[in-house]
Amino acid sequence: MLPIIDRYILSRFLYNFFSSFVILMVIFIFQTVWLFIDDLAGKDLDIWIIGKFLFYLMPNLTEKVLPLTVLLSSILTFGSFAENYEFAAMKASGISLQKAMRSLIVFTVLLGIFTFFFANSVIPASEQKIWNMRRNIAKVKPAAVIVEGVFSDIEGTEMNIKVEKKSGDNDQYLEDVVIHQKSKTKINTTVIKAKTGELISSEESDIIQLVLNDGHRYEEMQPKAAKEKRKHPFTNAEFETYITNIDISSLGSKDLEEESDITTDKMKNIARLSKDIDSLKINNLKQVNAFSKSITSRMGAFPIVLPDSIASLKPTKEHKEVIKDTIKSTEDLLAALPEWQKTQLLSNAKNTVTNVLNTIKGKKLELNKRYEVYNRHILSLHKKFALAFSCIILFFVGAPLGAIIRKGGLGLPMVIAIILFLTYYFIGVFADNYAKKGEMHPILGAWLSTLIMLPLSIFLTKRATADRGLMSVGGILDVFKSIFKRKEKKQHA
Repeated sequence: MLPIIDRYILSRFLYNFFSSFVILMVIFIFQTVWLFIDDLAGKDLDIWIIGKFLFYLMPNLTEKVLPLTVLLSSILTFGSFAENYEFAAMKASGISLQKAMRSLIVFTVLLGIFTFFFANSVIPASEQKIWNMRRNIAKVKPAAVIVEGVFSDIEGTEMNIKVEKKSGDNDQYLEDVVIHQKSKTKINTTVIKAKTGELISSEESDIIQLVLNDGHRYEEMQPKAAKEKRKHPFTNAEFETYITNIDISSLGSKDLEEESDITTDKMKNIARLSKDIDSLKINNLKQVNAFSKSITSRMGAFPIVLPDSIASLKPTKEHKEVIKDTIKSTEDLLAALPEWQKTQLLSNAKNTVTNVLNTIKGKKLELNKRYEVYNRHILSLHKKFALAFSCIILFFVGAPLGAIIRKGGLGLPMVIAIILFLTYYFIGVFADNYAKKGEMHPILGAWLSTLIMLPLSIFLTKRATADRGLMSVGGILDVFKSIFKRKEKKQHA
């Protein structure tokens, strides 16, 4: 059994912890709803589906809510103790700050362990559920997917459509319609433009009829002959009325929670991440080595000559005299050639270098994407550990800070907690972005914000243990006085 004072401190902390967690979770849920409003609004979804969507979203929010909750609840608890002189009574009874924090340290460590397992199992499953629901919701109502001013894919079809304006009771009337339609080879070969259009559908039918008025239809032809392909033939037709049917039978029975085989780094646990990191590293190295050999062979540079082969080269009877090469530079080579051959050689060299540079630029973009995926996996792996450790670190920031500022309630503690958390959060965001682009090592990107908070926690704990304020003006003045005294001694000397 815990001593009475430990149980009292723990009960106060738990009350502040769970009340802060609920309040912050509600705030973050409402903030997140605005981010996903386009996925939910206008899709005729019932409350049950929306509730499931928000339920699956909650574990993802714990990455933000839990560290802030620990920070805020620790400031509230110890700030309230200091404001009501309960700390003074504890110290008079021989209970130091470390002893007062004893039960809370055990709770925070257990919370960090729980957070680690939560981030390793629950959050990846939640991330996959959210991804699948967002993807499947977009497929349920293809007519509702059409958004004004942007190109929208209609799932189940090879059609991409953009309208400038929708009107009517059911948004069935369209203005300035542009449609891109892909061929069987998944290439965009047909473009249809119309001034107005109308969507005609019924609940009994699986067909949506799209009626376009006053427009043009452009289509690229795909001839079999290579010479004809170079001419890029196409057809252009004007129409007063053009009718096309969209089959949505495969979408009507869509399960909103249907699972897919697609997985991202956030959907994987530590074992899967570790395995994929090794595979991605090996694959990326193979890509770089293969491309390096390809470029070397294309340029004809750096030929590999074995020493044994050099020694075995002996002059034959037909080649007793070895003529030494008198060309020492490219200028000598060009000077030995006629003008027409010189121009041809330079042109060929320029074209070869240009082609190689274009190939390198294209491959560079591909390799950057590959290494970004690799960096994301390392980030996700280490952020699971960093999230658990951040709860412990932020407790050692909030608890002594509350004892120092000596304020309870949701006023000043809330402001201080938000400022500290925003500092911690934005440092993490910037570090993540730099790490994903390869401008910072991904391990450092995952741990940077936590490592910055570590010395702050040590500093605040030392000051609170010594019963000092956050900043001592007298101490700062003493530093400046000592500096001026040293200068005066040097001048007199």
